[in-house]
Amino acid sequence: MPSIKTWIEAFRLRTLPLSFALVLTGSAIAIQNGCFSPTIFALELTTTLFLQILSNLSNDYGDTVHGADNATRTGPQRAVQSGAISLKSMRIAILIFSLLSLFSGIALLLASYTNIGFSGMAALFIIGLLCIAAAITYTCGKHAYGYAGLGDLSVFIFFGLVGVCGCFFLHSGTLLPQSLIPASAIGLLSIAVLNMNNIRDMESDAVAGKRSVPLIIGRRNAKIYHLLVILVAISLTATYLASYCTPIQWLCAIPALPLTLNAIRTLKNDSPAFFDSQLKIISISTFLLATIFFLTSR
Repeated sequence: MPSIKTWIEAFRLRTLPLSFALVLTGSAIAIQNGCFSPTIFALELTTTLFLQILSNLSNDYGDTVHGADNATRTGPQRAVQSGAISLKSMRIAILIFSLLSLFSGIALLLASYTNIGFSGMAALFIIGLLCIAAAITYTCGKHAYGYAGLGDLSVFIFFGLVGVCGCFFLHSGTLLPQSLIPASAIGLLSIAVLNMNNIRDMESDAVAGKRSVPLIIGRRNAKIYHLLVILVAISLTATYLASYCTPIQWLCAIPALPLTLNAIRTLKNDSPAFFDSQLKIISISTFLLATIFFLTSR
């Protein structure tokens, strides 16, 4: 049986700051509009935790089955590929975290019922099922959309628009057009993490037939794409701060410096090891931006 340490490593907890950033951002908008609920916030974090772990386990399983995770790739060793966790055990874990995500999501909807009503619950329940399906089918199955170059679009939708606006809707029962600005910024920064990961894995992905965006447009264009994604995300953040935030919330601009430096350095490097080292910078900078935004909202 795999040890607890092995399972914790398979959970890839270093990816959690990025997923928590969308909850912090949506909840910060709720604070700005006077409708924040600590109970809803806690359940949002819990549901996001389960969904992210589900996504990571499914990715470990799917990339091993398809051959994208192999001994030659750069980056952390994967649990199934290395033999630390069997395919059967990983399938069971995927089922468990699918159910945990479902039950936690239902609890979240029930806690938000007075805000969103029955129609809101029904709509978000369907969206929640889509989130679970998206987490699994990114790399699992014969028609895994991550192997067809659709990962960036999915990340923008679920880690940006749906994640941030959905979190705010659960607090408020309403949708604000201006919430699309920070939602898009978080979605773009999530794309930057995925793009960096895919540039790192271009060689192994090519062998496995995984057509990520970098493989479709080429390494040089993928690095230019990375720069543009980060610059647009920073510009959207600045637009929202200038239009809807208090002066103290301009502290959110602090992470713009490491993000910009990351994008510039990416243009000048080609080492897979470099790309792997930069994943943490983007993820932590995005989390820092969202945390500052949350803590300074009122």
